[in-house]
Amino acid sequence: MIPIRDYRPSGITPYVTVGLILLNLLIYAYQLTYSGSQVVWIDGCAWQDALGEKTTPPGFDRLAYLRLAGGRGCLYPVAERDQLVIRLGLIPAEFWAGVDLPPRVPFPIWVTIFTSMFLHGGLLHILGNMLYLWIFGDNVEGALGHGKFLLFYLACGVGAALLQASVSAGSTAPMIGASGAIAGVMGAYLVLFPWSRVLTIVPIFFFIQFIEVPAVLILGLWFVLQFFSGLMDLSSLGGVAWFAHLGGFLSGVLLVFPLKRRGVVPGLVQWWRHRRSPGGFW
Repeated sequence: MIPIRDYRPSGITPYVTVGLILLNLLIYAYQLTYSGSQVVWIDGCAWQDALGEKTTPPGFDRLAYLRLAGGRGCLYPVAERDQLVIRLGLIPAEFWAGVDLPPRVPFPIWVTIFTSMFLHGGLLHILGNMLYLWIFGDNVEGALGHGKFLLFYLACGVGAALLQASVSAGSTAPMIGASGAIAGVMGAYLVLFPWSRVLTIVPIFFFIQFIEVPAVLILGLWFVLQFFSGLMDLSSLGGVAWFAHLGGFLSGVLLVFPLKRRGVVPGLVQWWRHRRSPGGFW
């Protein structure tokens, strides 16, 4: 199921949501100014000296190394655009070791938790993320207020990154993307507006159906899918950061309570109160 829009007016101009979308798009456009084919060189020995001889440096491609490196020894080739991702993405092994390894950044290594949130791996990656942020972000921003929503978004991104980095502590693959922070927005939306109707695309065999479903259904199913996908991928920890999605979502569920505006009663709380009252609905 792919959400297209919701039907709940936010009652505000979502400056922060729009600003985050524009910032992500601008940074992705900046990524595209780096060449995807021009080769640059990274010192792999520095990674092995710091993290152990068996460490596979980020972006290392043995076939490309053998074909292009020649007698360069410690140096191995990566595309210029990939070097940017290695530099500004969050690399768990580097993060937990507390060392800045080539290609280095001009700030403490922990700052890559934040820089990684604004990088994306491709056009579909960023468009999918921005669609979800556009659908769910304005209502959560309305419930929290502009300033607290920005704080909330960044905090969910941190929670997402820390859970994924903990699960894959020895990984040298860069973690990038706004998915974890946006998962936090989705978790908050589920708590605040569980019965809001969401227009959703549902492919049925060769046909496309547009169906309105409650947010609790589509977001609940999304969380369950991330959970079981993460469990199945736990041994290999492939290219999708499932645990970042889970960490962001759970962060959003928890943080929405202390950060929501006074007087905003989450829909799940209302449901629980009615359920416990005499004659309340299930």
